[in-house]
Amino acid sequence: MTSVTLSQFRSRQADLLAAAQRDPVEITSRGAGRRAVVVSPEFYDRAVQALEDQADIRSAAEARREEGRVSHEDLVRELAD
Repeated sequence: MTSVTLSQFRSRQADLLAAAQRDPVEITSRGAGRRAVVVSPEFYDRAVQALEDQADIRSAAEARREEGRVSHEDLVRELAD
């Protein structure tokens, strides 16, 4: 991962945005430490999808642990939230 200060990012913005298409770029600032990480849209979409998949897996596991049966409609409604 490339790491640059906020002022470096401002002065090299186009180059660093291009670099972020291949590898995340961390933006830091004195005193505040890590401020942001710039990633490609594809990387972001994959990360969000992975988080959503994990939430679905947890919801299904919780439903299996519940007493009694869970209706298909209730499960669909819970996963849609």
